Amino acid sequence: MAMARGVVATAAVLSLAACGVGQGASASTAPDPSLVKDGSLVVCTSLPYQPFEFEKKGEVVGFDIDLVREVALKLKLELELINEDFEAIQSGQLLNDGTCDVAVAALTINGDRARVLDFSSPYFNAAQVMVVQKGSGISDLNDLVGGRVAVQEGTTGELYATDHAPASTQVVKFENVEDVDSALSGGAVDAGVYDNNIVGDAIRRHPSFELVAEFDTGEQYGMAVKKDGDVDLLRVINEVLADIHASGRYEEIYQTWFGKNNADE
Repeated sequence: MAMARGVVATAAVLSLAACGVGQGASASTAPDPSLVKDGSLVVCTSLPYQPFEFEKKGEVVGFDIDLVREVALKLKLELELINEDFEAIQSGQLLNDGTCDVAVAALTINGDRARVLDFSSPYFNAAQVMVVQKGSGISDLNDLVGGRVAVQEGTTGELYATDHAPASTQVVKFENVEDVDSALSGGAVDAGVYDNNIVGDAIRRHPSFELVAEFDTGEQYGMAVKKDGDVDLLRVINEVLADIHASGRYEEIYQTWFGKNNADE
């Protein structure tokens, strides 16, 4: 699963936290975010996307959830999580209409999204991979001439497959990653495209799956707030990301969800 990709260089996070959104605000001025709900940090996420955000024993948990909890703690706020459709998150709809304060959903920073959302410093690196059924004989997107590939709607996996698969390949969009699993395991599609950092969980769920190709897309995940919205909130998020890298807390959270001993219970 190339887990080493997940560690973002501390220096880069520190640099981004120190500039950009912080310009024009005094370093000594306490941030005063404008929140959707008094006393709470309302966060939109999209389940399931294990190990970033998913439900376990009735509780929403995951790598992203632990990170955004650090932001709530910094602000001395309750963390309130809302499970929403990923497309509505990445399009900017839910943040810009005031449904939530922050979005955290393994959200890749890209130009289209940056036009409708304001992103934090990057906190995670990712790539795309292709998964097939064992024994299929498929080893690359180019083998899908006239075939079908499953993707999660609105994701960078959808964009990559659309841009790079043969013209005769049908890109089949699904609402969540579990539906991608089901389509591939049931034979409705010939392959599925996943973020590399969740594919291990898909393969554990379906031992008949195998990873056959990885595509270095240079992706980085960021938290998001409404476009041209709360500069103070974005400032706090960046400060928290820098602080947890410096303190080692980021590595602790990373090891919890991606460490060698993090087997499904």
